[in-house]
Amino acid sequence: MSMWAFLVRLEYILCLSSAFSVMSQLHHDLSPRINQTHLTPSQLKIRRVGLKVRGSNFTLEGFPFLIVAGTVHYFRVPRGYWRDSLLKLKACGFNTLTTHVPWNLHEPRVDQVSFTGNLDLMTFISMASEVGLWVILCPGPYIGSDLDLGGLPSWLLKDPKMKLRTTYKGFRNAVNRYFDKLISKIVPLQYNQGGPIIAVQVENEYGSYYLDKKYMLYVKKALVTRGIKVLLMTADTGLELKRGYLKDVLATLHMKNIKKVTYQELSSIQGHSPIMMMVYTASSFDTWGALRNSLDHHVLMMEVREMFKLRFSLNFYMFHGGTNFGFMGGAASLNTYLPTVTNYDYGALLTEDGEYTPEYITFQEYFGSVLGHKQKTVYKSVVRLQFVLLWEILPYLDPPMKSAKPVSMEMLPVNQGSGQSYGYTLYETYISTGGILSSRGHVQDRAEVFLNEQHMGVLDHSTDHLNITRNGYQDQHALRILVENQGRLAYGKAINTERKGLTGDIYLNNSPLRKFTIYSLDMNIKFIQRTIPKIWKPVSNRVKGPAFFLGFLKVGEPKDTFIKMEGWTKGVIFINGQNLGRYWSLGPQETLYLPGPWLHSGQNEIIVFEELTGGLAIQFVNMPFLGY
Repeated sequence: MSMWAFLVRLEYILCLSSAFSVMSQLHHDLSPRINQTHLTPSQLKIRRVGLKVRGSNFTLEGFPFLIVAGTVHYFRVPRGYWRDSLLKLKACGFNTLTTHVPWNLHEPRVDQVSFTGNLDLMTFISMASEVGLWVILCPGPYIGSDLDLGGLPSWLLKDPKMKLRTTYKGFRNAVNRYFDKLISKIVPLQYNQGGPIIAVQVENEYGSYYLDKKYMLYVKKALVTRGIKVLLMTADTGLELKRGYLKDVLATLHMKNIKKVTYQELSSIQGHSPIMMMVYTASSFDTWGALRNSLDHHVLMMEVREMFKLRFSLNFYMFHGGTNFGFMGGAASLNTYLPTVTNYDYGALLTEDGEYTPEYITFQEYFGSVLGHKQKTVYKSVVRLQFVLLWEILPYLDPPMKSAKPVSMEMLPVNQGSGQSYGYTLYETYISTGGILSSRGHVQDRAEVFLNEQHMGVLDHSTDHLNITRNGYQDQHALRILVENQGRLAYGKAINTERKGLTGDIYLNNSPLRKFTIYSLDMNIKFIQRTIPKIWKPVSNRVKGPAFFLGFLKVGEPKDTFIKMEGWTKGVIFINGQNLGRYWSLGPQETLYLPGPWLHSGQNEIIVFEELTGGLAIQFVNMPFLGY
């Protein structure tokens, strides 16, 4: 942990301690322990009074109730391991699950909403009830959670006037259609109907955005009018507490910018109410090219003890972080663009693959014996690889778009009018001279530039020009710009401008280039599973990309494992059509988690898309290497 991070945590602890004098005036009944063993979904057959605020306490069915919650995202954990994660949450001493609902994953195309497979929210919530957990649900529409565009679908940005997270008509209409489908699924799972949902969060950290004073009232009404009857909450950091507050909605805190005055403000807003630390976090997400985030768990326990002394309820974000499978990971902007890595460890109490951490054992209050671990294995390296260059399969893809000027991926006429959300977009034009190619900030986020098939270099957020040198005597040369969306910002007011691909003109010697052929390479399951003609060639030496590689993994009994792409450079891996996520030799992450449920006995297809230089083998290890 860096000295800066330590000082921030120390200030937070001191504020907790100083808050004791403020809060003790409100908490005259700080009994050493509350017996909550009878307050479980299976025990409470008769549901009269759900989660309520009674003075400085929460109550459930009239009994004092301390919320001890942990966040698990169903979309970041393979469905086959949902029950395992929830059982471990319960066994660690937690009584409540918190989960968020990603709009962009449930509705990747306009009006095509899915709740199946790894997005079967209703089954996940029911499973939580079965293992004895209550549920706090965060349905958005914006959820943050370090997702691409904070969980908002990118097709919203097809509207050039779009104002995300406001009462702008185009945004409001889209939310209404989505909520019509989502909330009807949630209503039967509420506490008053025998389900485990005891509270619903209204939006997420809106105080830090706050572009529309009417917006939070709109979201609240959108929930209530569709049948949400359980306790409503808002969640904001210390500085934005008042701006995110809604009358008659419980204000909760995110562990950021917490000062002594924060608790005084909270008291002035809602009087003698319970304190809920809605986002108590041990660490943060990792980004490509940076050191891993870490934290001394002794500091962690010190904070938790302080909070329990004060009878704070808390939600541990994350209990099980899981994986940014596919392209779901977003990005941050702290004076520079910071795309998230594929692993979403986040200092969680379980590792990415669901194993116990030392912190888990420390946090257990009554759990006496450790459950058995999921078996890991090291499969034999896949060395018989075949490849095909990207340029060779272009004729077999869907017809490209022809355009005089570059078009961002959101505006491409693909996916039944919803545009392209993730992956890569290839822009191809012809030039007759060399010179300086400049992007002027229009490459979002990273572009590999090729002249014919020769790699010229990279344009990205830190490099905005390249020298293009002609080779050969032909009059016309194909200039190919392969642009990757590395993840839209998950936070901040700049999300309204988060369009990807080439978002404006590209210049050669200060003249804008024209006449583009544009290929959508979104790398979705349909794209990966398309039948490629028998033009695969065996790999004998290291292949210069961009190229697709094909190999087969023979499996007896499917077990968890980790893929180590040693000798490869940068790209994406697919197993039986499932996108495991990005790898990048830049680090810090060196392995990708491969869940056993995504394999099957027999032959398993592995496809790798490598942007630059491929390796000679795909290796497997039985433990993660996430950087130090």
